[in-house]
Amino acid sequence: MPLKTKFVFHRAEKRILMEIPVLIDGHREAPGLESTFTENVSARGARVISARRWEQDEPLKFASRTGEFRSSARVAYCQSLQGDGFAIGVEFLNPKGRWVV
Repeated sequence: MPLKTKFVFHRAEKRILMEIPVLIDGHREAPGLESTFTENVSARGARVISARRWEQDEPLKFASRTGEFRSSARVAYCQSLQGDGFAIGVEFLNPKGRWVV
């Protein structure tokens, strides 16, 4: 029987539960801007709900809907949600502007 690997994510910072309207873009197979929201946030990233499945390390563009914050980013993880959708961990790479944390 093959061994199952369990991934454990250790964060350098605590995340704050906060629903922020955001825009994500850059999906390889389904291009186009997706309007969605965060579940939680930190100064270095966010957990975002997406209708699309993303690949780990996939690059994306991330912005607040108000336009006050934007960053290139990478997908740290993608988890299927019960029902429809996915939760993706987004790591900011070069943030610009005012983020909520």
